[in-house]
Formats: sequence, structure tokens, C-alpha cells
Amino acid sequence: MLQRSQAPHIYSPVEFDYNLQPLKTSMLDNGIPLYSISDNIEPVMQLEMVFPAGQWYELQNGIAQATAVLLKSGTSRMNSFQINEAFEQYGASVKAGAGSDWASVTVSCLTKHLSNVLPLVTELLTDTIFPQSEIDIYIQNAKERLSVQLKKGDFIANRKIDEFLFGIQHPYGKYMVKDDYDRINQQELLSFLKKHYSASTCKLFLAGTFGQNEINLINTHLGSSKWNENTLSDEPSYPIILESERKHRITNEADSVQGAIRIASHFPEKRHPDFPPMIVLNTIFGGYFGSRLMSNIREDKGYTYGIHSYMYNNKHNGVYMISTEAGKDVCELAINEIYAEMDLLKTELVSDEELSLVKNYLLGNILGDLDGSFQNIQRWKNLILNDFNEDRFYSNIQIYKTVTAQQLMELANKYYQQENFYELVVY
Repeated sequence: MLQRSQAPHIYSPVEFDYNLQPLKTSMLDNGIPLYSISDNIEPVMQLEMVFPAGQWYELQNGIAQATAVLLKSGTSRMNSFQINEAFEQYGASVKAGAGSDWASVTVSCLTKHLSNVLPLVTELLTDTIFPQSEIDIYIQNAKERLSVQLKKGDFIANRKIDEFLFGIQHPYGKYMVKDDYDRINQQELLSFLKKHYSASTCKLFLAGTFGQNEINLINTHLGSSKWNENTLSDEPSYPIILESERKHRITNEADSVQGAIRIASHFPEKRHPDFPPMIVLNTIFGGYFGSRLMSNIREDKGYTYGIHSYMYNNKHNGVYMISTEAGKDVCELAINEIYAEMDLLKTELVSDEELSLVKNYLLGNILGDLDGSFQNIQRWKNLILNDFNEDRFYSNIQIYKTVTAQQLMELANKYYQQENFYELVVY
């Protein structure tokens, strides 16, 4: 019998069991792996094609991003206007983008329209011709956008801190200048597309409402041949060339009223055992709105509107970063407070109350991320692209639940060493 006079038990996220929705793995006829989760809730679906086609693989600056942006620029039979009109006719969204390591093409549409949308997507992957007129527009817009961004301190800071950490020739440290855009040409784009957007390196992630009919359609259009046959050699590697000087102050705009602060060091990438517990420590330090950096530097001192710390999600090399913008006259004071908060975590145990709050925050976010097939497939994608299986997910949950204040102090002493950080302010 329902007891209306008795309040229901309030559960902490730490008490919950976390279950990653099961993933179905299959193979197209040409060997492309298809990872899928079906929920049949709404008549929509999303297909993401992921390729090793980020900056890590380009031989010329800007080619990876330009290839993704111009993927809908035109094929042998359709121009860019006709392509966009065709997708809009079926209410479909097709987005392409490239990052440091990966490039992806994401198709979102009503399930019933997949048969109309997928042939055109396949055409983009195999027959985009990159018309010169579209390249010229892209270059002009990119150069104008760069001119505006170069006036912003935070933009300069983001570029320079990566250069200090990796070197200007490294894929994670290089950045675009205007002359780089002028070197983008049709032949380089065609070559990059054919070499890196290939059936032999593609991974497919499918979520939403679909059945065997949709699987067959995907196999017909993407699995029937070894399109863009790939002749990739071994995984490239690049030397890291560190900047010798660790402290930098750069004046970008003489009349600027604030400075962009970046404090960063190298950090192990995701496969290192310290990465999961460091997520807990980082959340306490600067990883959410209630963090110590926010409480001190924003709420107490009023030096900034916001400050954050985070780990880069690069595949090959990790970075730990603290990022904020502060008034020009208080930048040095803000930096001192950042190091002071590091020192506190190295010398004082986190209280049970604060640790419990952060654990609940992290685990509560994961609960939200497991709601629906679209969210679950993103979890699986991150695992698969980093060569993990579901064991990694469950071990992370266990670490978030059980990590102790003593373990966090040991991590702080290992990674919060001031002499290991590059320190940059751009005014």
C-alpha cells in the first residue's frame, strides 16, 4: 500500500548501477565495421562515418579541415546548391568536420528517407570534385575570418600554447597563417579525400530507429566495393619540440583591457591508468562550475567570469590545460591563485563532503549521457576509437565511485608541479 506520509528514499548517483546499452557489431561486405544501437523510440536515425583523416594525417596545412568543409561543394553531376537542396528536401542534416585525429561525416534523417539520402552521401564520398569556384570562396572566407580572429587574445593564446607544448611542425602544435590558405588546391583536396576517406579505414556508428532494411541499404551503398581504395602506410609519428622558455607574456592589442591566460603541461593520454582518477581530481580543481578555481578566482576574487581546467582528448599525446580570461591588471594575481589552489590539493586532503559532491556530479552526468541510443553510441564511439571495450567504461565508473582523498593528493603531487607548466598571457 502506498505510504503517502512517508517520503521516498533519495538515491545518490553513487548507489546506482550503470549499464551501457549493448552494442551490435556487424561487418559490411567490403569489411567496414558497423556498430549499432537501436531503440525504436522515434522514427529517426543517425549514421556517423569516422575516418583517420584529421590534422595528424595531412601533409599540407589546412587540407584536412578544408576537405571536410568542402565535402558538399559539388560532384560530377550536382553543384553545391543542388546538393544542399536535395538534403533539405528530405529534412536531412549532413555535417562533416575534421579534428586533430579524426574526421567524420554525420547523417541525421527520418528513417523512411534513408533510401533517398544515402545514395547522395555515397556520391559525396566517392565523387566530390571540389570545384575551383567553391575553393576560392572557402579561401576568401577563411582568410577574412582569420583576420578577425587574430585580433582576439584568446585565439592567439590557444594557438601559441599548443606551439609551446609540441612545436610548430607537430600536428597538435601547428596553426594556419594566411599563406597556408593560398596553397590549398583542387588536386591536394582530391588526393586527401581518396586516400583518407576510404572504405578500408572507415568505421560506421548507427543509432536510432532502423531494421534490417536500413542495414541492407547501408551495405548496398557503402559496403558493395572498396571505394577510395586506401594505400596508407604505417601510422605517422612526429617529434615533439618543446619551447625552452616556460613563461611568456605577449601583447597582441595594445589597448586590450584583459589578458587570455593559458597554463598547460603534457599529460598522459587516455590509455594511462592515471587518466580516470585524474578526471575526479580535475573536476574538483577546475572541471565544473562549483570547482575550486571558480569559487576562488571568480566568486571570491572576481578576477574572471569563468575559469576551467581540462585534459585534451587527443589520441597520441595528452595535455592538461587551465584556461581563463582576466582583467589586464589582475592576470598575475589570477595566476598566483591558480598555483595556490594546486598547492592546497598537494598538501590538504579533500574533505569527504566535497569528494562526495564531485562524485555525484560526475556520475549524475553519466546517467544523463546514457539516456537513449544517440547518447549511448557516442559513449561506444569514444571507447572504440581509443581501442577500449566496455570494461573500460565499467572500470571508470568504479574508479569514480571509490577513489579516495589520499589517492587524489598523490595525483596532485605527481601532476601539479609548477615547474612542469607552460604559462602564457596574451594581452
